[in-house]
Amino acid sequence: MTVTELGPVFFLAVVVILLVCRLVGRALRALGQPPVVGEMVAGVVLGPSVLGLLAPGLETALFPPELRPALYVAGQIGLVVFMFQTGYEFRSAGIRAVAKPAAMISGAGIFVPLALGVGLTYAVHGRVDVFPEDVSVTVSALFVGVTLAITAFPMLARIITERGLTGTRFGSLSLASGAVDDALAWVLLAGVLSLTGTGTGPLVLALAGSAGLVVVLVLIARSGPRLTDLVNRRGPDELLLITVVALFLAAWYTDRIGLYAVFGAFSLGVVFPRSAPVDRAVETIAPISRIVFLPLFFTYSGLNTDFALLASPGLLLFTAGCVALAVLGKLGACWLAARLAGEEGGVALRIGTLMNARGLMQLIAINIGLAAGIVTPSMFAVLVVVALVTTVMASPMLTLWERIDARRAPDRPRAERVGAAP
Repeated sequence: MTVTELGPVFFLAVVVILLVCRLVGRALRALGQPPVVGEMVAGVVLGPSVLGLLAPGLETALFPPELRPALYVAGQIGLVVFMFQTGYEFRSAGIRAVAKPAAMISGAGIFVPLALGVGLTYAVHGRVDVFPEDVSVTVSALFVGVTLAITAFPMLARIITERGLTGTRFGSLSLASGAVDDALAWVLLAGVLSLTGTGTGPLVLALAGSAGLVVVLVLIARSGPRLTDLVNRRGPDELLLITVVALFLAAWYTDRIGLYAVFGAFSLGVVFPRSAPVDRAVETIAPISRIVFLPLFFTYSGLNTDFALLASPGLLLFTAGCVALAVLGKLGACWLAARLAGEEGGVALRIGTLMNARGLMQLIAINIGLAAGIVTPSMFAVLVVVALVTTVMASPMLTLWERIDARRAPDRPRAERVGAAP
């Protein structure tokens, strides 16, 4: 297929992707699911697990092999903008008010599922055919552990906002714990990726490049007021250009040092100058990325997901084990940590439920692992199941806790039932 022939195929594929994502999203919204769940499911529907099974000729015609690189690149645009916005919305001020319990909850939410994932991998390695032969068991174990430890912080924040729970104790603790959890998980994932190179060259490049990135980020953070004044003097178009150029440079740099584009995008977002003009610039690029480019990433992930690979009893058992440990290690550990920190039972349950959702963040991580050769197609399918199940669980379980609390204390306001923020 020539470049000229690829253009029309790409445009038609984008139309199909956007419409299917919107239709599936609306259908699942009736079940109380957030839009990201619809897009995740739509990506799987368009891949070999559904469309490829029902109409393989149609799937090949819509998404020929030559199209996948174009979908990947376009999806990367959506990802880096999404991660930049996630970093930009990261606020440390709200964390300080609930620092002690949030530290306990996020610590439990990282290290318990990490340990369970590592333990499961060592227990089944060599018995279940899901691991690459040329990747050490240590790297595989650490990767599985880190992916089980990830929390979908952006989705967590969206659910809290949509349900009007921002000012509650549960909302404040969940946001703080989720933000710290995700930031630490990305650092751990970067460390795992640095172990995958052959010889010392890639590791040295990753370490030296990371040190250089930290220096630049610290300089940007320290020069915040002066940098903010400088960017505020720019016109809207020029400020938008500066933002996009800085974002793509950060993505390019972290890709070149072996840490992948999303790390640079998130890190830049955390230290980027904050002001009303910058807010408007970020708000300008975010919608087109979220509505157009991000669904392409879901479809690219769906094209790499074939649930038929999980047909053997051993793989099904391994998948069930991953889901069970993911829920136990996240929901269970965060609930227990919140209780030990002195939180009420209802607050602890809600925190654990939200922290358990992996959503888009885990899909990003496993796609990075697939590109790095750490993940096989069968392992990719296993972790997609984990992401889907834990994400779909969140909204129905929150509704269930609300109904239980309403029955126990029908005369108390809803916000008080989940704990008012101090």
